[in-house]
Amino acid sequence: MKLYKLLTSNWVTYFGTPQTPIARDVTIIAQTPSCDAFLLLAKETQAGLELLSGVPDGFDFTYCQEWGLTVDDDVVDRVIIDLRKKAYPIWQDQLDNIYHNGIDGWKATIKTTKDKYPKV
Repeated sequence: MKLYKLLTSNWVTYFGTPQTPIARDVTIIAQTPSCDAFLLLAKETQAGLELLSGVPDGFDFTYCQEWGLTVDDDVVDRVIIDLRKKAYPIWQDQLDNIYHNGIDGWKATIKTTKDKYPKV
């Protein structure tokens, strides 16, 4: 997963408007207190966004308020793990998938999540 910075001034260019939204496969994880910039996670390269090598100062963590406001590289790794866990089908559906499609069919279903959210 890659960490990007999006300035609020570029929000409409990147996400569109409510009338003409642009779907993006990203997760917003943090913002500045003044809401003038956001941190986003994405697996695919995102043109038009600033690619970051680490978490810059001045951002509050917003992905999961229960985890607190501090955002750093360890928290970003924790978000990726959480996104991965949430993307897997529930175990009952996985068992049903095995029953109907066999282990190879189940593996194909699970591979989608594994590819989208690789382990950190």
